[in-house]
Amino acid sequence: MSFEQCESMTSFMAGFNKTWFFAGGWAIDLFIGKETREHNDIELALFRKDQLNLKDYLKEWEFKKVSKGKFQTWENEFLELPIHEIHAWNKLNGDKIEVLLNETKDNDWKFRRDLRISSPLDSVWSYSETGIPYLNPEIVLLYKAKNTREKDNQDFMTVKDYLDNEKKQWLRYALELHEPEHKWLQFLF
Repeated sequence: MSFEQCESMTSFMAGFNKTWFFAGGWAIDLFIGKETREHNDIELALFRKDQLNLKDYLKEWEFKKVSKGKFQTWENEFLELPIHEIHAWNKLNGDKIEVLLNETKDNDWKFRRDLRISSPLDSVWSYSETGIPYLNPEIVLLYKAKNTREKDNQDFMTVKDYLDNEKKQWLRYALELHEPEHKWLQFLF
């Protein structure tokens, strides 16, 4: 997989008139500007309020919601927490994406696992040099801090030196609230 897939998905999503961005490992690589590891999937994030707009935009796709760790058909109901993960499959060409719903309140993004953690909406995502939207790395890493896998550690170690002081401070504050014993904290000074 390469940035070509991100570029292709960005072109495909060009007609979707709501905010969306790449998440997960692709977001880390888009922030850095180069592919640093192999990616086995494409994760897109959007705001929960826009979920039905996405389903309408991808009307030819099949959708599954993840509820209590199990895939279930997503009809047309509005999904509320704790459901935050949707898998979509394009029956025509076999493309698959994972969609992660993000919480908002007023003009803030809210961390669904700990609502004390927030960020102004306009600071949640950025664009690569080629115009590809991605979730900012400090937020991606906060999600990756729970049940940290080897690829999550790899992403952290790859991106930590690219984070400016503001991003490091925000992540340190969020981890101290949510995962106060996390090993990444030692690198965020």
